[in-house]
Amino acid sequence: MTDLSYSDELICKILTETQTIAMVGASPKWERPSNFVLKYMLGKDYKVIPVNPGQVGKEILKQTVYGDLDSIPGKFDMVDIFRSSAAAGPIVDKAIELKDEKGIKIIWMQLGVQNDEAAAKAKAAGLTVIMDRCPKIEYGRLFNELGWCGVNTGVISSKRPATRR
Repeated sequence: MTDLSYSDELICKILTETQTIAMVGASPKWERPSNFVLKYMLGKDYKVIPVNPGQVGKEILKQTVYGDLDSIPGKFDMVDIFRSSAAAGPIVDKAIELKDEKGIKIIWMQLGVQNDEAAAKAKAAGLTVIMDRCPKIEYGRLFNELGWCGVNTGVISSKRPATRR
Protein backbone atom coordinates (compact mmCIF):
# COMPACT_ATOMS: atom_id res chain seq x y z
CA MET A 1 0.00 0.00 0.00
CA THR A 2 1.38 3.37 -1.06
CA ASP A 3 1.89 6.13 1.50
CA LEU A 4 -0.70 8.80 0.70
CA SER A 5 0.85 11.58 2.78
CA TYR A 6 2.18 14.46 0.72
CA SER A 7 4.01 17.49 2.00
CA ASP A 8 2.35 20.87 1.72
CA GLU A 9 5.50 22.03 -0.08
CA LEU A 10 5.05 19.39 -2.79
CA ILE A 11 1.35 20.13 -3.31
CA CYS A 12 2.01 23.88 -3.31
CA LYS A 13 4.82 23.46 -5.85
CA ILE A 14 2.56 21.42 -8.13
CA LEU A 15 -0.31 23.90 -7.89
CA THR A 16 2.02 26.86 -8.44
CA GLU A 17 3.93 25.43 -11.41
CA THR A 18 1.03 23.71 -13.20
CA GLN A 19 -0.60 25.76 -15.94
CA THR A 20 -2.61 23.28 -18.00
CA ILE A 21 -4.65 20.35 -16.71
CA ALA A 22 -6.20 17.52 -18.74
CA MET A 23 -9.22 16.44 -16.66
CA VAL A 24 -10.14 12.86 -17.51
CA GLY A 25 -13.72 12.12 -16.56
CA ALA A 26 -14.96 15.71 -16.73
CA SER A 27 -18.75 15.87 -16.66
CA PRO A 28 -21.10 18.37 -18.29
CA LYS A 29 -23.51 17.95 -15.36
CA TRP A 30 -23.20 20.91 -13.02
CA GLU A 31 -23.89 18.78 -9.94
CA ARG A 32 -20.97 16.42 -10.54
CA PRO A 33 -17.74 17.00 -8.56
CA SER A 34 -15.63 17.03 -11.75
CA ASN A 35 -17.70 19.89 -13.15
CA PHE A 36 -17.33 21.88 -9.95
CA VAL A 37 -13.58 21.30 -9.80
CA LEU A 38 -13.22 22.22 -13.49
CA LYS A 39 -15.11 25.48 -12.89
CA TYR A 40 -13.07 26.29 -9.79
CA MET A 41 -9.71 25.63 -11.45
CA LEU A 42 -10.71 27.71 -14.49
CA GLY A 43 -11.51 30.52 -12.05
CA LYS A 44 -7.97 30.24 -10.69
CA ASP A 45 -6.54 30.86 -14.18
CA TYR A 46 -5.59 27.28 -14.98
CA LYS A 47 -6.26 26.06 -18.49
CA VAL A 48 -8.40 22.96 -17.99
CA ILE A 49 -9.05 20.57 -20.87
CA PRO A 50 -12.04 18.27 -20.33
CA VAL A 51 -11.59 14.66 -21.48
CA ASN A 52 -14.76 12.58 -21.86
CA PRO A 53 -15.29 10.17 -24.79
CA GLY A 54 -19.06 10.59 -24.54
CA GLN A 55 -18.86 14.35 -25.01
CA VAL A 56 -16.24 14.69 -27.80
CA GLY A 57 -16.50 17.96 -29.70
CA LYS A 58 -19.01 19.46 -27.25
CA GLU A 59 -18.14 22.04 -24.63
CA ILE A 60 -18.08 21.88 -20.86
CA LEU A 61 -17.91 25.34 -19.30
CA LYS A 62 -16.91 26.75 -22.70
CA GLN A 63 -13.96 24.32 -22.96
CA THR A 64 -13.80 21.93 -25.92
CA VAL A 65 -14.06 18.29 -24.85
CA TYR A 66 -11.62 15.67 -26.16
CA GLY A 67 -12.10 11.92 -26.20
CA ASP A 68 -8.67 10.93 -24.90
CA LEU A 69 -5.24 12.29 -24.03
CA ASP A 70 -3.95 11.53 -27.54
CA SER A 71 -6.35 13.91 -29.21
CA ILE A 72 -5.57 16.98 -27.09
CA PRO A 73 -3.62 19.47 -29.19
CA GLY A 74 -0.56 20.95 -27.56
CA LYS A 75 0.97 20.29 -24.19
CA PHE A 76 -0.41 19.95 -20.69
CA ASP A 77 1.31 19.62 -17.32
CA MET A 78 -1.10 17.50 -15.31
CA VAL A 79 -3.51 14.62 -15.87
CA ASP A 80 -6.29 14.88 -13.28
CA ILE A 81 -8.17 11.57 -13.07
CA PHE A 82 -11.88 11.60 -12.17
CA ARG A 83 -12.39 7.90 -12.86
CA SER A 84 -12.37 4.72 -10.82
CA SER A 85 -9.16 3.36 -9.34
CA ALA A 86 -9.20 0.49 -11.88
CA ALA A 87 -9.75 2.87 -14.80
CA ALA A 88 -6.81 4.99 -13.64
CA GLY A 89 -4.34 2.27 -14.74
CA PRO A 90 -4.84 2.57 -18.51
CA ILE A 91 -5.04 6.37 -18.23
CA VAL A 92 -1.69 6.45 -16.46
CA ASP A 93 -0.20 4.07 -19.04
CA LYS A 94 -1.27 6.46 -21.81
CA ALA A 95 0.09 9.47 -19.89
CA ILE A 96 3.45 7.72 -19.53
CA GLU A 97 3.48 7.00 -23.26
CA LEU A 98 2.71 10.66 -24.06
CA LYS A 99 4.74 12.35 -21.31
CA ASP A 100 7.57 13.64 -23.52
CA GLU A 101 5.36 14.58 -26.46
CA LYS A 102 2.74 16.35 -24.32
CA GLY A 103 4.97 17.64 -21.50
CA ILE A 104 3.13 15.72 -18.79
CA LYS A 105 4.76 16.00 -15.35
CA ILE A 106 1.99 15.20 -12.87
CA ILE A 107 -0.53 12.40 -12.41
CA TRP A 108 -3.24 13.48 -9.97
CA MET A 109 -5.86 10.95 -8.89
CA GLN A 110 -8.95 12.45 -7.29
CA LEU A 111 -10.47 11.71 -3.89
CA GLY A 112 -11.14 7.99 -3.55
CA VAL A 113 -8.93 7.12 -6.52
CA GLN A 114 -5.84 5.05 -5.71
CA ASN A 115 -3.98 2.70 -8.01
CA ASP A 116 -0.66 1.70 -6.48
CA GLU A 117 0.54 -0.23 -9.53
CA ALA A 118 -0.14 2.68 -11.87
CA ALA A 119 1.49 5.09 -9.42
CA ALA A 120 4.64 2.96 -9.26
CA LYS A 121 4.84 2.87 -13.09
CA ALA A 122 4.36 6.63 -13.30
CA LYS A 123 7.01 7.32 -10.67
CA ALA A 124 9.43 4.97 -12.45
CA ALA A 125 8.79 7.00 -15.63
CA GLY A 126 9.74 10.20 -13.80
CA LEU A 127 6.25 11.56 -13.14
CA THR A 128 5.08 13.02 -9.84
CA VAL A 129 2.01 11.21 -8.50
CA ILE A 130 -0.67 12.40 -6.10
CA MET A 131 -3.50 10.03 -5.14
CA ASP A 132 -6.73 10.42 -3.18
CA ARG A 133 -6.59 14.22 -3.16
CA CYS A 134 -8.53 17.02 -4.88
CA PRO A 135 -6.61 19.96 -6.38
CA LYS A 136 -9.54 22.27 -5.62
CA ILE A 137 -9.53 21.36 -1.94
CA GLU A 138 -5.74 21.52 -1.73
CA TYR A 139 -5.67 24.91 -3.50
CA GLY A 140 -8.21 26.33 -1.07
CA ARG A 141 -6.38 24.89 1.92
CA LEU A 142 -2.89 25.99 0.92
CA PHE A 143 -3.76 29.41 -0.50
CA ASN A 144 -5.93 30.46 2.45
CA GLU A 145 -9.27 30.27 0.70
CA LEU A 146 -10.79 27.67 2.98
CA GLY A 147 -11.82 28.46 6.51
CA TRP A 148 -12.89 25.85 9.02
CA CYS A 149 -15.87 27.91 10.13
CA GLY A 150 -19.00 25.96 9.26
CA VAL A 151 -17.12 23.03 7.74
CA ASN A 152 -18.54 19.62 8.65
CA THR A 153 -20.90 21.06 11.25
CA GLY A 154 -23.96 19.39 9.78
CA VAL A 155 -25.65 22.79 9.51
CA ILE A 156 -25.41 22.70 5.73
CA SER A 157 -26.32 19.36 4.23
CA SER A 158 -27.56 17.84 1.02
CA LYS A 159 -29.83 15.60 3.06
CA ARG A 160 -33.39 16.64 3.75
CA PRO A 161 -34.01 17.53 7.36
CA ALA A 162 -36.23 15.24 9.37
CA THR A 163 -39.79 16.49 9.47
CA ARG A 164 -41.43 17.26 12.78
CA ARG A 165 -44.60 15.48 13.73
